[in-house]
Amino acid sequence: MEISPVAQNLFTTSPLRLLAGRHAATGRFVFPLPADEGYERVELPTQGVLWSHTVQRFPPKSPPYQGPTPFEPFAVGYVELADALIVESRLTEVAFEDLRVGMPMELTTLLVGDGKASGAIATFAFRPIRDRT
Repeated sequence: MEISPVAQNLFTTSPLRLLAGRHAATGRFVFPLPADEGYERVELPTQGVLWSHTVQRFPPKSPPYQGPTPFEPFAVGYVELADALIVESRLTEVAFEDLRVGMPMELTTLLVGDGKASGAIATFAFRPIRDRT
């Protein structure tokens, strides 16, 4: 299925990579990639470790929240991407009680909305790296 990022300069889809910016003068990373010409485009690592996490158990303020009705709790965390930065993200494909600081994580996508619109709109998320042997 062809997906489109929910916002420009957030991630690429083939291959899946988050897009950050490296400030030309200072070398500091920022995410997502700013439109400012003072930043060089950088593709971030696709794997990292869970740095911190929580569970959102009540609906965020609306607008801008436009999630499912009835509301379903979801995990949110910070994932540390080595030699780059720490990214806030939804966490998927894991039971809340199994989340652990230091857990290896990998980049994935998460569909946004009800899926009825033409074309699939997605945001990024992280999920635990599973042993694929």
